[in-house]
Parts: sequence; structure tokens; C-alpha cells
Amino acid sequence: MTLNRRGLLASGAALGLGAASLARPALAQAAPLKIGMITTLSGAGGYIGQDIRDAFMLAMEMEGGKLGGTPIQLLVEDDGFRPGQGKQVAERFMKNERVKLLTGIIFSNILGAVVGDVLDAGGIYVSPNASPSNLAGKECHKNFWSVAWQNDSLHESAGQLANNLGQKKMFILAPNYQAGRDALTGFKRLYKGQVAGEVYTRLDQTDYAAEMAQIRAAAPDGVYQFHPGGLGISFLRQYVQAGLLSNIPMTLASPSMDATTLAAVGDAAVGINLTSQWNSDLDVPASKRFVAAFQAKYNRIPTFYAQQSFDTALAIGAALKGTGGKVDDTEAFYRAMKPANFESTRGKFAFGANNHPIQDWWAIKVENVSGKPALVSKDRVLTNHGDVYAAQCKF
Repeated sequence: MTLNRRGLLASGAALGLGAASLARPALAQAAPLKIGMITTLSGAGGYIGQDIRDAFMLAMEMEGGKLGGTPIQLLVEDDGFRPGQGKQVAERFMKNERVKLLTGIIFSNILGAVVGDVLDAGGIYVSPNASPSNLAGKECHKNFWSVAWQNDSLHESAGQLANNLGQKKMFILAPNYQAGRDALTGFKRLYKGQVAGEVYTRLDQTDYAAEMAQIRAAAPDGVYQFHPGGLGISFLRQYVQAGLLSNIPMTLASPSMDATTLAAVGDAAVGINLTSQWNSDLDVPASKRFVAAFQAKYNRIPTFYAQQSFDTALAIGAALKGTGGKVDDTEAFYRAMKPANFESTRGKFAFGANNHPIQDWWAIKVENVSGKPALVSKDRVLTNHGDVYAAQCKF
């Protein structure tokens, strides 16, 4: 009997502890928590989605495939820059994969097609970018979080920077969709000068010749434009080719000038002023670690989109640590998420009453550094800045 038992145990060991492992699968390791990431990986905004995906995965890798001690399975799909496709992916994630926690969307029009279904189904959405005004105000929800900004606030910071730079007459432009309308509304909220012209472009526009002619005719002190991703690269190139940048300076928010946009435009961008809540040269220990790890892993400088996604992963991790890795109890998740118990790469960070950030904003200038154009941080433009919609939010 003893010999037979020893023989059986030896056979089990030879088979990779088959009998023992089959007897106790739950004790070996719990099933990972699925997080659904819907983002734009193709088209003009494809590089943004790549940065959002890669930074989130980096945060997981730095914790051994976990967030907040919870093993994570990240499901990533491309929305193709189409709201309908994003909606279909979300429905599939929730129905087939039983996903309850989603993230990743870049553009507000895609978020608008997705987030209602997620929240109505009792899910949680944590945004690394898109944060339209309606979800910060009267339509706010305890299960919707932004770790990036409220759309208006980044443009408010640019309006304040234009004041600081003494620009008295500005021509302003943005695509005609929710984030574009929020952009110009936000800019005008803090800008004290005259608006010489206000133009809404098409979201699929590639030729801005008519807008260049309007700017030239208006003869403003400066131009403020919000065109994210590939749209911004096209606009900037045409602005330079039209000979406007040498005579009419441009003041921007970060979506119109990130590390990728700068690399595409090159030396012609030197002298452009912009604002951001983060830059890769910030003297913040968590940021330095993130930038070094991202460059080592992907061999490129992270954009602020990557930074926002990295912080999004950290914020989710802090919440999961507080809930023991559970997301079924959304009230418990809310209580664990709200204190923002993570070391943000941007330094000071807090969630406001509407689950949107309260944070500092920085002036940044494109300068020639060691023979190459670079984004160089300057002074704070706004301190502990939230958004005007929080007062309308009633959970």
C-alpha cells in the first residue's frame, strides 16, 4: 500500500504535478480580471491609441501582469475611429467576455456612442482621454471617471496662456464635434482678448486652404487651434507652408502639439507655445521612472496620451487594491477610487466632486535643444484647477 502510494505520487510529479494541480485549481491562482480597452489604433489617430495601449500594458508589466495586486487580462480592440464600431466592441466585451470595467477611448464622439451602454449595464468606465462636458456636469455618473482632464480645462489653460503672452486678438479653430466645441468654449472662458474669428472645421478634413485665407485676412495677434492627432499634423504643416507661422504665432493645448506631432513638423514648430498638465521633462520622480521605462520598452518618447493611460492604470490599480480585486460592487469601487491613492506621474492629482481631475497646468514652449526641437516646460499657468461643470454634478 505504501509502495503503491509512493509510486502514484512519483507519477504525479513526473506529469508536472498533474493530480495535485487538478485537485486545487482555485488555490493555485484566481482567474484574472478582464479589462476591456477600446481605442483608436488605425487612421489619423492611430498613434494615440498605440500610446494609450502601450502605456497601460507597461503599467501592468511593471507589476508583473497585475494592477493593485490583481492579475489582469487586458482585451484590446480598435474602434477604427468609428462610433458604431466602438459601440459594437463594447457590446461584445460586455456580453461575451462579461467585462465590467472598460477604458481606452480617445475621441468624445466615440465615447458618446459607448459610455451610455456601459453605465446602463452597471459597468465602470475610466477614461484616459475623452472627457466631454456633459459627463462632467448634469449627466455625471458615479461609475464614470476621467484620469485625463475635463475637455474644457486644457483649453482654459491655453486661454490663460494667451493672456499671459499678451495676445489681444486671437483667431480660433476646432473640428465640429463635442470635444471641438468644448475646446473653443473652454478657451474663451478664460481668454480676455478679442476673438477675431471662430471657425469649426470638419472632423475628416485634410485641406485647410480656406481657413488659412481667413486667418490671413483677419490679421490676428495669434491663432489658437485644436486639431488632435493626424489632423493637427496636417494643420500645422499647411500653416507653415502658407507662411503664417513666421508672422502670426500659434498658442496651443497639448493635443495639437505632442511628441509625435513635433517629430512630424520638425524645426518649423520652434517658438510655438502650448499648455499641458504633463511633459516628459517634469521634475517628478514618478514621471522620470515612467519616461525611462517607456523609452526602454518602446524606444520612443511617450506622449501625454501615454502618460494619461499610465496614470489610468495606476488609478484602477489603487481602486482594485482597495476592493480586493473586485468590480462587481461599484459602490465599493467608487469608495476605493475616489481618494486617488496612487503616485501620479504628473505630481499633484485629485478627483473632484464629479470624478474629474484637479491638477496643475504648465506652459510649454517648443525650443531648439542640442540641435533638435523639444517640448520644454516653463511656469505653471493654473494651479489646482478643476472644471466649471463640477457644481452641476449631483450623484
